[in-house]
Amino acid sequence: MSKRSISNQLNELPPKEWLKFQKSWFVHNPPPRQKNVLRHPAKFPETLAMEFITFFTKTNAVVFDPMAGTGSALVAALRTGRRAYGIELNPAYAEIARQVIAEEKESLGATATDFACELFTGDAANTAEIASSHKIPVVDYLLTSPPYWDMLHTRGAETQKNRRSADELDVFYSDDPNDLGNIKDYDEFIVRLTRIYAAMQPIIRSGAYLTLIVKNIKKGGKIYHLSWVLARQLGDTYPLKDEKIWCQDNQRLSPYGLGNAWVSNTFHHYCLQFRNE
Repeated sequence: MSKRSISNQLNELPPKEWLKFQKSWFVHNPPPRQKNVLRHPAKFPETLAMEFITFFTKTNAVVFDPMAGTGSALVAALRTGRRAYGIELNPAYAEIARQVIAEEKESLGATATDFACELFTGDAANTAEIASSHKIPVVDYLLTSPPYWDMLHTRGAETQKNRRSADELDVFYSDDPNDLGNIKDYDEFIVRLTRIYAAMQPIIRSGAYLTLIVKNIKKGGKIYHLSWVLARQLGDTYPLKDEKIWCQDNQRLSPYGLGNAWVSNTFHHYCLQFRNE
């Protein structure tokens, strides 16, 4: 009996690569960051973004990141032959992203000229207006990582200690009152973040996936389940389909609570998969 032919409507991966991605957890240790993007305090790696883009889209699809930072998702889209659009609130990061994108296009040569890759300075809360005014096409896949509440303002955050001694490195995103990373009230942060993503539904193709990379938060001796709360709240607009857990195993352990209390070293993020249905 001959094997049944499978029509792959989602991506261009062979069955073995498809199955490999379906594993619910993975280890990914980002390569060292290039100097020109070090200013951003919480950049996610292009190498990780490429894996998700390759699975959830086909060549020439439209990838969108409404909180683009220094352009990781857009660069990953370029490298995989997709079109990409992004929005970034901080003008300094937006300019860095444009420089990174231009350098990436140059390094890819003619292979990149056929694919649009544009980043606009603006507020993700105004995505509908920005998409309309700049004629962003219907989005085939949304990949982004929102602020982890106001954690970058926490002086005890381990990732911030070394950055405070470097004048050219930011320890938080901006002073802009529209920056969600500056909201002190947790409930307000959740409401505003969920509202921003839900309002993007009209520009996202029916059946398209959305991947949000988030993390639960420890603050003041309490855990805030940002990943799970966002999954529940946003699930009212886009059904939550699954999660992948991104683990890092190259981080240095710190002796939190040693000899006194259980406090874990948290080296994992949740990659939440929603679908616009």
